[in-house]
Amino acid sequence: MDARTDRLWDEFHRVVNMTSRELSEWLRTTAATAKDEELPDHAGPELGRRVLEILGKRKTDLADDDLDVMRKVVDRVHGQRGDDLEPTAGETHWRHRLMSIGHDPLKPVT
Repeated sequence: MDARTDRLWDEFHRVVNMTSRELSEWLRTTAATAKDEELPDHAGPELGRRVLEILGKRKTDLADDDLDVMRKVVDRVHGQRGDDLEPTAGETHWRHRLMSIGHDPLKPVT
């Protein structure tokens, strides 16, 4: 892995402040329909499911498309939040959109 990938890995794991379990439960909750109950691995938006997959990987197992997803998530979170990721209350739909990609704006970022 190169230094850029290391920085992306670190920043992705900084902005994705929900655990795999929290994200998985959130995706299942927001997409709770009979169809999704049958296929819980397909619950929630595709980007959220991809984040969940990446959270289950080691850095050495990342593929190019994983890196693209990580960049997209980092860019989206910073686009919505800026560089200051201190806990912030906002509109419910805004929070829920961010939570669907693993970032809870009410949760402290470490």
